Amino acid sequence: MIGSALVSGLGLGSMYGLLALGFYVTYAVSSTVNFAQGSSMMLGAVFTYTFAVRLGWPFAPAALLALLLCALYGLLVEVLAVRPFARRGSNAWLMATVALGIIADNSVLFTFGKEPRGLALPWASRATEVLGLHVSLLQLAIPAVGLALAAALHEFSRRTRLGKAMLAVVQNADAARLMGINVPLAIMAAYAVSAVFAGVAGIMIAPLFNVHSDMGTVFGLKAFAVAILGGITSAWGVMLAGLLFGVVESLTSALLGSAYTQIVTFMLVIVVLALMPNGLFGRAELKKV
Repeated sequence: MIGSALVSGLGLGSMYGLLALGFYVTYAVSSTVNFAQGSSMMLGAVFTYTFAVRLGWPFAPAALLALLLCALYGLLVEVLAVRPFARRGSNAWLMATVALGIIADNSVLFTFGKEPRGLALPWASRATEVLGLHVSLLQLAIPAVGLALAAALHEFSRRTRLGKAMLAVVQNADAARLMGINVPLAIMAAYAVSAVFAGVAGIMIAPLFNVHSDMGTVFGLKAFAVAILGGITSAWGVMLAGLLFGVVESLTSALLGSAYTQIVTFMLVIVVLALMPNGLFGRAELKKV
């Protein structure tokens, strides 16, 4: 039972880590976060279901188009709900991103319907044996995809021109602007990447959970807790915190029951932050005077 819980926890934690990476990307580049991240996750699952099940497309092109639409949604969030307020030095983007996420959730509710839908993938249910445990291919694929995307983000930020531009904006936006870097474009790219990560999480988790309009709400809240727990200034920190959070959640459900899951996991967040205010892997910001 514990072995199965660990496998499930790693898969679930990878999804939390992917969502938390989205928070990290936008915060690192623009000092803002997308509180519509849960809606991005939901849209990834809903779009994939629509293309793959309702329209009968093969899974790969359905998922790719769904992720492209998630990226466009991320751009929309930045342009409509973040940029107008951030330019004026206002923190109203906090509420604006929440509001845009609610609009997205309810728009899907009216068009997609309120009934949960199942997204079955033939290969996902196939099982294999790992260390004496029967594990589905999807349970193996989820952490593999999550860690691969975290590694891809690391390489992208250091080996591509856009990635280096985003790193320059992270270090000093004013200096990056003087060097000819298009800072608004870098911030838009960060929001697009953030939404794509959330969309991947939604697609991967959809076969395990039903697809519906508010499926991303709780996931988004937990992912933000994970981002703070890991230290939102550390990419690998938030990913490792996601794995830890998922494993603790899964073990708690297996050993104590699901009724205690939220109590234990969020108490963990409170205790860790009380002892380490910058998170497990975060660093305190240096303030210049």
